[in-house]
Amino acid sequence: MRAHGTRTDRDTALSPPAGAGSGAPAARYALIPLRIFLGVTFLYAGLDKLTDGAFAKDAGAGSVGDMMRAVRDSSALPALVDLALRHPPGFGHAIALGEVAVGVGTLLGLLARLAALGGALISLSLWLTVSWATDPYYYGNDLVYLVAWLPLVLAGAPLLSLDAVLRARRRRGGALP
Repeated sequence: MRAHGTRTDRDTALSPPAGAGSGAPAARYALIPLRIFLGVTFLYAGLDKLTDGAFAKDAGAGSVGDMMRAVRDSSALPALVDLALRHPPGFGHAIALGEVAVGVGTLLGLLARLAALGGALISLSLWLTVSWATDPYYYGNDLVYLVAWLPLVLAGAPLLSLDAVLRARRRRGGALP
């Protein structure tokens, strides 16, 4: 039983970090929809690539190798494409596993800033290679994803996250319930 006005560990894990201000509920929870959207999207993208028999191949319809060869001369960083073309299946698996890790970390709010940074870096690399030549630029989605990750890089996941639970645990110096 708790005394009136005292906070439980659960309250602490679901509340913003100290100094974040109480703010309106909408402001406190404003990043949750972005986390859900980006987390689900990257998890789905990674799983889709991992389960697509054609994607992680050197050549053939739908292969990462053919896609990289097609964008090489129009990309902002052809050297990055050349690096991927050294071993397209390995590159394809690395991108897919990176997307899965970013998606899971973002959805769970575990190492949320690191997950968001990973998502931003994946989006940046895809923008500079695959969607660089999209004209007009706003038709390409990789730049939008890059910008969408930035608030999560800066703020992390202060609410409804494993990071918040772990932060609360560290504050009280005990184990998880």
